[in-house]
Amino acid sequence: MVDALIAEIKLRKDYLADNNRLKPLETIYFGGGTPSLLNEKQLHRIFDAIHSVYSIAAGAEITLEANPDDLTVEKLQELRSTPVNRLSIGVQSFFDDDLKLMNRAHSANEAEQSVMMAADAGFDNITIDLIYGLPEMSASKWMANLERAFSLPVKHLSCYCLTIEKRTALEKLIREHRVSAPDEELAVEHFMLLMDSAPKNGFEQYEISNFSKPGFRSRHNSSYWSGQPYIGIGPSAHSFNGVTRQWNVASNGSYTKAILEGVIPATIEELTLQNRYNEYVMTRLRTSEGISAELISREFGEAFLSDFLTQLDPWLKSGDVTIGNRMVMLTTKGKLIADRIASELFV
Repeated sequence: MVDALIAEIKLRKDYLADNNRLKPLETIYFGGGTPSLLNEKQLHRIFDAIHSVYSIAAGAEITLEANPDDLTVEKLQELRSTPVNRLSIGVQSFFDDDLKLMNRAHSANEAEQSVMMAADAGFDNITIDLIYGLPEMSASKWMANLERAFSLPVKHLSCYCLTIEKRTALEKLIREHRVSAPDEELAVEHFMLLMDSAPKNGFEQYEISNFSKPGFRSRHNSSYWSGQPYIGIGPSAHSFNGVTRQWNVASNGSYTKAILEGVIPATIEELTLQNRYNEYVMTRLRTSEGISAELISREFGEAFLSDFLTQLDPWLKSGDVTIGNRMVMLTTKGKLIADRIASELFV
C-alpha cells in the first residue's frame, strides 16, 4: 500500500499545477482508515515522496488521524520525529458503554490517556471527535462528555450526531430491539448543550460540527469549505481542481494493482456551474462566515443571485437565517435544520 501511495503521488504530480506552476502545500492530512498504523519509516517514505514533487509551506498544518489504542508513548515519540504537527484522536466518548455500543476497540481510560500522552509528547495542536445522539444517552451524560473534553489539553473539537449505517453491529441491535433507536429530540438537546457550553469554555463554533480555540481552526477542512483545490491519494480518495472532481476506486487490491501498473483508477465528474453553486451553498452555509451574495454574483452570475435571494426570503422571515454586509448566516435556530435550508437554496 505504501508503495502504491508513493507511486500515485508521483503519477499525479501535475494535478494541482496552475499555469505549469505548483504552489507550496499549506496542509497535509493523513485520514480515512487508520493511518496511525503506519510506522515511522513508512511515514518518512511518504513525506520523502511528497517532497520530491511539492514544496511544503513553512508552518503547514500536517494532521494525522489516530485511534486512542494506537497511541503509546513509543508511538507518539515516533510521530514527533516526523513532520506531523497536529493529531486528530478518535475519542468518540469518555464512557465505556458508549464505546462498546459503537464497537470501538479502545476504552474510556485509553481515550483520556491518549490525549494526555500526546500533550506530554509535545503535540500542542490536538483535536478529538465526539459523538452525540446515541441511544439512551442522557443530556447529563453528554454534558459529562463535554466537560471531560474541556478539561483536557485539546484545541479543537469535532462533534457529530450519530448516524446509523446499514449492515453495522449497531444497526442490527436496533433492528432486533436490543437497543433503542436514537431519539431525535434528545439529539437536538445535545446539540443545543454543545452550542451553549463550547463558547463558555473558549471554543468558537466556526462550522456546524467544528469548534476551536482561537487560532486553531482546522485549516485543512476550512480549505474544503472555501472551495480550494486539493488532491487525494489512496483508495476512495477524492480530488478537486476547481473544474472536475474525481475519486479513486475503493478496493485496496484494485487500487494497488492499477497504480503499480501506472494507471490511476479514478472516476472523473465534470462539474457544471450549477454543481459548483450548490456545493458552495451547502458548504458555506455551515460556516460562521456564511454565504457571500457578492461572491454568488461575481462567480455565478446575477440569475443565480436573484434565485438565491428569492429562495432565501422565507428563511429570513422565519428567523432561521440572518443577513448583514451581504453575508448570509444561520441563526442558532437555523443550525438545527442546516441541511434542509441548504437543499431549499439549491438550483
